[in-house]
Amino acid sequence: MFILSNVSSYKYSVVDVIEPNLYNEFFPYTEVPKIKFNGETTPMDLPGEIWITDTTFRDGQQSMSAFTVDQIVSLYDYLHEIDNGSGLIRTSEFFLYTEKDRQAVYACMEKGYEFPQITSWIRANENDFELVKKMGIKETGMLMSCSDYHIFKKLRLNRTTCMEKYLDMVKKALDMGIIPRCHLEDITRADYFGFVVPLVKNIQEIGKQAGVQIKIRLCDTLGLGVSHQGVELPRSIPAMVSGLKKFCGVPSEALEWHGHNDYHSVVTNATTAWLYGAASVNTTIFGIGERTGNCPLEAMLVEYGQLRDDKKINLEIINEIRFFFEKEFDYHIDAKRPFVGDDFNMTKAGVHADGIMKFEAIYNSFDTKKILNRPVVIKVNQTSGLAGVAAWINNYYDLRDDEKITKNDSLVFKIKMWVDKEYENGRTSSIEDHELAALTAGHFDRFKTAD
Repeated sequence: MFILSNVSSYKYSVVDVIEPNLYNEFFPYTEVPKIKFNGETTPMDLPGEIWITDTTFRDGQQSMSAFTVDQIVSLYDYLHEIDNGSGLIRTSEFFLYTEKDRQAVYACMEKGYEFPQITSWIRANENDFELVKKMGIKETGMLMSCSDYHIFKKLRLNRTTCMEKYLDMVKKALDMGIIPRCHLEDITRADYFGFVVPLVKNIQEIGKQAGVQIKIRLCDTLGLGVSHQGVELPRSIPAMVSGLKKFCGVPSEALEWHGHNDYHSVVTNATTAWLYGAASVNTTIFGIGERTGNCPLEAMLVEYGQLRDDKKINLEIINEIRFFFEKEFDYHIDAKRPFVGDDFNMTKAGVHADGIMKFEAIYNSFDTKKILNRPVVIKVNQTSGLAGVAAWINNYYDLRDDEKITKNDSLVFKIKMWVDKEYENGRTSSIEDHELAALTAGHFDRFKTAD
């Protein structure tokens, strides 16, 4: 239990308004949203340590059919294997609503893993606080909607009453020995200086009195955040993140970004939050979640690898999770999806295949076989040409440099003639591997079976 003084009023006041500020100049409902520029720049402030949090079992799961306890435990195991003891996947967030939810949490706790640490998300009522405490969870997320869209139109409150309700929730959690994590929902449509800053400054004051650092999660609920420099609030991620450090004194390790992909910007926006001072970004496996989904875990693992090289994570597990999702949830992975789709490192164009045959890195930006256990894939179709056929043979049979055949090999000519005839006869689909394997095996014994 944390010790708090009896605070009946709060040091920082919000700017109350009679009518909600819906920022109609940015969000004219009958048009697409607008980006306004003010020319102000924000210096980058990449924290010394950055990490990832996971909300697959909370925000992600609510967009899919309910996971079973065994499925949750298996996915939790996979997260632990990817993290590989590094602490990069720092926490994983769970619902506690149902008996099944709680069974899953207990089963994951029994694993005894250091990472990901188990946290929760609750409704802000006394029963839920009691549940968190009973289960021995040290930290929980609490929803704090902060735009006037939510305050006025959903909660039917004014700003002062809303802020006081949130702060009373924070104190209640602390009084019960629970560290709250404040989820500032819809922050990219909120009055930053009129509501967000005073709210966060008061949260900071309460945390200081209790001797704890309360985390702030910046929730871009509709994916409206913008990564560009010189953009006006409330849409500017650089200004928003750096402002919570500058004006509210929140340290990087207590700032967490939670984005959605409504405008195809979720990965860029999460990386931007890192670059401008938030130590943590929130993700789900494959980006599952409401509407267009959350920030994909696999994307941020690769983004991390581009910014840092100090965590020995196991990225091969991503491919195993892909097969698990397909089998357990009948989940379709888009063939073009980066890092996990069937086609993400596949080439069909002859000119690309020719380049890969000469030097793989020409058209493969990193060793996908070594890092992801996903070797380059060659498919043959009407545009593959002789180079594509030769590259398929070399790739399919995993031939060493001294074994590889060239596009001038007679076998390649014969197969190319067969391929051309297929498309002349009206075929539209790619040539299947088993068809090409039958043709190559018929010419050379050494090509009868792949290693």
